Amino acid sequence: MKIAPNKVVTMHYTVSTTEDVQIDSSRDGKPMSFLHGQHFLIQGLEDALLDKQAGDKFVTEVEPANAYGERHDELIQLVPKSMFEGMDVEVGMQFRATTDDGEQSVMIIDITDDEVVVDGNHPLSGVTLKFDVEVLEVRDATEQELAHGHVHGEGGCGHEH
Repeated sequence: MKIAPNKVVTMHYTVSTTEDVQIDSSRDGKPMSFLHGQHFLIQGLEDALLDKQAGDKFVTEVEPANAYGERHDELIQLVPKSMFEGMDVEVGMQFRATTDDGEQSVMIIDITDDEVVVDGNHPLSGVTLKFDVEVLEVRDATEQELAHGHVHGEGGCGHEH
């Protein structure tokens, strides 16, 4: 059976930069299962999986436009350190911030005596990603999975809708 929208796909993957710096992998644990076409994965990887089938192994590169987007310098801002009064802030901390455009995830990338530099870009924005994929299983989604928009494990989905 070939991968197509609304098929359940189970796969192992390793994702790295094009310089072979590993970012994540399922190979030391459970494989990942998802409902294809429900935007669970980045668009570039979903596209690369189309028409593959169980047993297929492949490597594909996904450009930023089909992954986490390009970096935008305007999403890097200097914030007065006084706004973090009473907090022990450190480089690498992530949190939700209220902006003029609503809630946004930001990461602290630098701290000076007076200011904190926050970055609203996704950490993988601007990065071309390399995926090493092994498709383990492809099956039809159940009616319940289609109705809920995600894969259910043995015994159902484990939560109420």
